[in-house]
Amino acid sequence: MVTDPFVNVFNDHKVSPNTLSLLSLVFALFAGISYYFSVTNIVILLAALVFVLLNSFLDGIDGALARRMGCASKYGDFLDHVIDRYADVFIISGIFFGGYVSEGIGAIVIIGVLLASYLGTQAQAVGIGRVYGGLMGRADRMVIIMLATCIQIAYPLQIGAGGISYSALGWALIVIGIASHFTAIQRIWYTGRSLNESPKNK
Repeated sequence: MVTDPFVNVFNDHKVSPNTLSLLSLVFALFAGISYYFSVTNIVILLAALVFVLLNSFLDGIDGALARRMGCASKYGDFLDHVIDRYADVFIISGIFFGGYVSEGIGAIVIIGVLLASYLGTQAQAVGIGRVYGGLMGRADRMVIIMLATCIQIAYPLQIGAGGISYSALGWALIVIGIASHFTAIQRIWYTGRSLNESPKNK
């Protein structure tokens, strides 16, 4: 895999997977702060992009490193999910508190993101197994945010549609919010269907 050389380096230097997870959280915090101050400053917006890239990179290899080192654990998995949720809140809150969309829309986006993630793990709690399916997962959110940030840097003006206009990052949050709520509904439906089909419930 593309990340294998990096996993090898961290493994050779005995870097803890939990350290990578915590570093990813720090970069998410920096990203959120950068987005908050970036509305009129492209340089800060570029820094936000770099921090999101670093957050996503470390989040993508901490699990692989844990498996390589033979120290994968339930607590490590739990910690990774907790950090991901905080990272989502930091990054998305930085964008909407920074003024790319209203705080009301931002709240709806955060609710959708957290609900979709919660339902994915709650399915495991009722015996279905963790549910990753649906229209919008965390990797999808990060890709959309990074692409929108690139567009925002190249074209910082408002983009109109149907008489409504937002910047690229504003539209990105709206798309993420709608898709996240739809994902939550998908996971509710999938879990309900799986429970009804389970022999234990017949």
